[in-house]
Amino acid sequence: MTMGVRSRPLFIVLGVLLVLALWLSLALGPVSLPLTDTVRAAMRLLGLPLDGEGLEQAELIIGQIRLPRTLLGLAVGAVLALSGVAMQGLFRNPLADPGLVGVSSGAALGAAVAIVGGAALGGLPEASAPYLLSLCAFLGGLGVTALVYRLGRHDGQTSVVTMLLAGIALNALAFACIGLFTYLADDATLRTLTFWNLGSLNGASYARLWPLLLVTLAVVLWLPRRARALNALLLGESEARHLGFDVEALKRELVFCTALGVGAAVAAAGLIGFIGLVVPHLVRLVAGPDHRVLLPASALAGASLILFADLFARLVLAPAELPIGIVTALIGAPFFLYLLLRRRA
Repeated sequence: MTMGVRSRPLFIVLGVLLVLALWLSLALGPVSLPLTDTVRAAMRLLGLPLDGEGLEQAELIIGQIRLPRTLLGLAVGAVLALSGVAMQGLFRNPLADPGLVGVSSGAALGAAVAIVGGAALGGLPEASAPYLLSLCAFLGGLGVTALVYRLGRHDGQTSVVTMLLAGIALNALAFACIGLFTYLADDATLRTLTFWNLGSLNGASYARLWPLLLVTLAVVLWLPRRARALNALLLGESEARHLGFDVEALKRELVFCTALGVGAAVAAAGLIGFIGLVVPHLVRLVAGPDHRVLLPASALAGASLILFADLFARLVLAPAELPIGIVTALIGAPFFLYLLLRRRA
């Protein structure tokens, strides 16, 4: 009860920020809409019986372009932040990132194979190209993560240190392969590969959105069920075992949820870095290390940060659009350096 009372102001602030981010994401862009029209059009799209006079343009823009993009940002931000919390809990290190288990680099390698390989074969079928690209990225992320986990297993135990070292090595190998594909690509393919690796919410559609939403819903529902186990893991593996938790099963679940969530997010939006590092750490500074608060608060904060970053990416060079991966890197890299200096001090 005490935890709920203390965390209530945090969730109120995060809820208000998320509502504001949703509102601005639907209203602003190359064609800005009045905020009142945005609310009315969104309510009509939800099926509420409101007068639609003069809202035709707003309904078209929101329903076909901005709503799927906003939902994509919500899902990507939430699942990346939750995966960051899971990895920081697994490695018991607030500087850990979902990319440590190789899922991001594996997904990028899968996408590179699809883009460059498809171009070499005369191009992927136009109707199925986005789905094949997402599928290859998703499978690449899962494959590399599974290999990292397998290398970390020995005598029925999972060594977190070995997983970390294997993840670093396979990340380097994956990015080396991506560099090779980049070298072999022609100009048009190189442009596609480069922009995909920079990350973007552009091109979101309902058809591509539903798989990510289902994965995000599964991760959002599952990881908070392991909050107490993650709290126990902060004390150490042996202490968590003495408290009655199955540490090996917990490690498998955390790695699987991270691979599933980040793989789906990267497959849908490309590489978007630092969300899994910055968001959990910021929330932890405010709310403390209790995963019962940290997990849901990070999901809300991650969704809001992605939407604000995407809004900045759309408006700063309008009508052109800045890749969102650049925006999150500009936010995350200085913050990461600050964390390093803070820990050294």
